[in-house]
Amino acid sequence: MYRFLLTRQWVILTLVTLALIPTMIRLGYWQLHRHEHKVALNTVISDSLAAEPVPAESLTAPGQRIKHDDLYRRVTAKGHFDTAHEEVVRRRTNSDGAVGYHVLTPFVLDDGRVLIVNRGWIPANGAQTAFPKIPAPAKGEITVTGRLMADETTADSGIKNVQGLPDRQVMLISSEQQAQRLGKQVLGGYIEQTAPEPKGDSPELIPDPEHSDIGPHMAYAIQWWLFSAGVPVGWVILVRRERRDRAEAATAEATPETAAAAV
Repeated sequence: MYRFLLTRQWVILTLVTLALIPTMIRLGYWQLHRHEHKVALNTVISDSLAAEPVPAESLTAPGQRIKHDDLYRRVTAKGHFDTAHEEVVRRRTNSDGAVGYHVLTPFVLDDGRVLIVNRGWIPANGAQTAFPKIPAPAKGEITVTGRLMADETTADSGIKNVQGLPDRQVMLISSEQQAQRLGKQVLGGYIEQTAPEPKGDSPELIPDPEHSDIGPHMAYAIQWWLFSAGVPVGWVILVRRERRDRAEAATAEATPETAAAAV
């Protein structure tokens, strides 16, 4: 009755079905883990933005990686900007999706160490090979406030660290690379400046990260699990349909023979 399951076509279909079920279950758990990561990150961002600012030196040091719980933490630093060693980060967008640069300016602390400050976004106002015109920051000793960020990597950002770029242009923000370039002690990570606000609103300050949206990952996880449950159901339906079709075909073949025998 079910001997057709031993045919090559049905053996392959059954094996594919058996492979799809655990694969879809794993994909569901992968999406669940992404959901949990997003929720946890949103909590870290929310808590960090709500906390009172602390000195940057209390959360980072030269060569130190930023702890996950300190991401987006509001910090302050006292010193002055070193615009002579300013760089820009290529292919960055603002809140409207326009492509331009992020402005990286070394901020020299009172003790001589350096904190890398992302002062915000500027439009691409010239040739890609030329260093763009950048509005100057406040002069003299000031106090800056910003969100503490971890060094960028290709693995985390998906941005390829292209080499051979024009002078004073980079693809990723790395305190280690900045330390090598400047020949100074550079605090690990960097900050996205939030205060003081620039004159003329340029560079555009980077807005607070979105931390209320949990994304579609939980819905995707449920979908994958429903698919994994639907695969064996679909297989059973196909088997029963095949059995019925074969039975009907056998009956149709037997009917003429029976009629001929009766004559």
